[in-house]
Amino acid sequence: MSLIGGIRPPIAVLSALLLTLAGITALTLGAPENVRVPEAVRTSQQYVAEDAAIALRASLDESITDLTRTATLFNQGPPASPDAVLDKVGSVYQKWRGTAVIEIRSGKLLGARGENVPLAAIDRSRLDGADGLAPRLVRLPNGQTRLLTMALLSWDGRPQQLLVGASSLNVPGVRFGAHRGIGIVTADGRVAGSRGALDGAAERDQLASFARTAAERAKRNPITAKQPGAGGYPGVSGHLTGGASEGGQTVAGYASLAAPAPGESTGAAGLGLTVVTQVRVTEPAGQLAGPAFGLTVAGALLLIGATAVLLLLSTVQRPLIRLFLESRRLTRGDLARPVTVPRSGEAARIGAALERLRLQLRGAPADSTPAPVPRRHGLGAGALLAVSAVLLLVWSAPLMLLLNRADDGVRIPTQTVRDQKARTATLSDRVRRALNEGHADLTAVAALMGDGTSPDEMRTVLARTARDHQRYESIAVYGPGGEALATAGRAPHATPGTGPSQAPFHVSGQGGTKPVVTATAEIPGRPGAAVVGEFRIDFVNGLLGRPGLGEVRVVDAQGRVVGSNTGYRAFQQLPDHLAPLLAKKEASAAVQRDGGRVRVAAAAPFEGGGAAQKLTWTVVSSQPASALAIPEYTRQNRTVLVGLLGVTAAAACLGWLHIVVVRPLRALAAHAERLADGDRTTVLFPRHHDEVGAVTRSLELIRQQLQNPQRQRAGAPRASAGRTH
Repeated sequence: MSLIGGIRPPIAVLSALLLTLAGITALTLGAPENVRVPEAVRTSQQYVAEDAAIALRASLDESITDLTRTATLFNQGPPASPDAVLDKVGSVYQKWRGTAVIEIRSGKLLGARGENVPLAAIDRSRLDGADGLAPRLVRLPNGQTRLLTMALLSWDGRPQQLLVGASSLNVPGVRFGAHRGIGIVTADGRVAGSRGALDGAAERDQLASFARTAAERAKRNPITAKQPGAGGYPGVSGHLTGGASEGGQTVAGYASLAAPAPGESTGAAGLGLTVVTQVRVTEPAGQLAGPAFGLTVAGALLLIGATAVLLLLSTVQRPLIRLFLESRRLTRGDLARPVTVPRSGEAARIGAALERLRLQLRGAPADSTPAPVPRRHGLGAGALLAVSAVLLLVWSAPLMLLLNRADDGVRIPTQTVRDQKARTATLSDRVRRALNEGHADLTAVAALMGDGTSPDEMRTVLARTARDHQRYESIAVYGPGGEALATAGRAPHATPGTGPSQAPFHVSGQGGTKPVVTATAEIPGRPGAAVVGEFRIDFVNGLLGRPGLGEVRVVDAQGRVVGSNTGYRAFQQLPDHLAPLLAKKEASAAVQRDGGRVRVAAAAPFEGGGAAQKLTWTVVSSQPASALAIPEYTRQNRTVLVGLLGVTAAAACLGWLHIVVVRPLRALAAHAERLADGDRTTVLFPRHHDEVGAVTRSLELIRQQLQNPQRQRAGAPRASAGRTH
């Protein structure tokens, strides 16, 4: 018999799978999770750390780009004094703790603003190397850390100068809450900067411990540090738990600074920094069902599975094996004993045909052995498989549809709601800062365009700006009457004959397929003229794609959607269940329960100033509670999974039986009956080397014997002689 064919392997595999599934059921549905903090809260801390790392990386890279671009723009114009350069840097980008310009050859300080810049940390002899101008971290004597960013100032006929900016390591726009602390950790595990709830020595010691662990884990390759196909954050991230006490447990999340996409590199990502956040959680996790439920369900599976397997053994396997033995006996010439006919189904039809063939082999003509009237009408093999499938479905269906269902009274951890609010506020600040940075870029470009700037020079600057910053769909310089003096990128959406907007930001495109967000920066010395940049709406939508927040939308003051991380129609109204969140003037979050659905929703309006503040946009997030790793939904998901495994095992094994046994058995029954009715011309070919194939081979041998009348006549006396002895 074939190793994978026949009736035995499917039934054996089904038995093994049901036994395995019973063990999985007992362990999965019966073992409680002895954890103090829900998995949803621990995962949320990882997401908070990733948000902070993204914000820090974007802020540092933007600072590096700003200083480099400012130097490049000055290099394209006439020579400027160090004071003019420093004043422009300080007025456009108000983010530096200190700035300075030095002469590279002599090291002479030509100008400075703000706090003293640690120039001694710069090796002027290595500035022409591959990483000579790369940003670097410098630790001050007071223990604080500064990030030094450098760019070259170079004009013909003048010694090269170095523009240096010093900034502190602070995560911008992250909402900490009352119990959260955050630290920026260097590659050696040292906390270079921290904020938040870190007043006590215990909190600082715990952060230092988390920092050492996170720095060590951040050294791993991001590809191998994740599960295959996990995707998500491009760097190394995770969560940690501290010591537990009666008052709760400290949970931390960490994330290394990484480029936006795998394989890319940025100045900030190369600094080896890791962000660590920690929070004290006092709310215990709920418990899953006790062992009684899992053991009961597993016992029911063993009982039902045993019934189904015994049914298949007694009504399908044994009759088929008996037919195989009977048919082989007939081919050997043992015709004295009548064929044992099974009770019902295809096996009964084949058994009756074998009995008629036995009589014909003894010399009786085919027309004298009519098909006997069946003694009972039983179920066929297909019907028996269906009965077995129904038995297993009786066990699986309630698990998938009825048992352990989480209702709308499910308890959502308080920390999860707080984190939804904090992360939404962080995302709102990130969008606002990105728009402000874009407006600052246009302001810097406008500052370089005076009355004497030609259109060709304008186009050169605009093209470089559009190439360096992918946030713009188009950039143009417009005159007072709305005439386009220079453009870069795609064709702008400006209305011909209309001058630049007086507002720093303007949103249009109502009735179209997408919103048009426009930023305007006036050109000093050219009244009515301005640099206008149109933001790619995909750039805004790309900022919203963060895991664990659900569906995120950006809405205007009228509650119309202008951006989302999922599909949406431009300027469609915010869903009614989220509209009440817009009434509050500050960030808020709530658990919404309606119609059996539970969701965690949060809203955060723009706060913090800047040109984008006048947009009065609000970021709204909505996360289904079923997507959270809380005990009630974990139990529901595990229960459904066990039921699906039961259905899969039954479908696979019973389908296997139907293909290799039931269908060939039906065809064999028809062939056997035709052979018994006198069909001697149809050759029977076994298709598989199994029980059905063996019976088919026996029938073919019988057909060949019946085709030779001499062998039939010779066979009858031998059979009679055999009975006399």
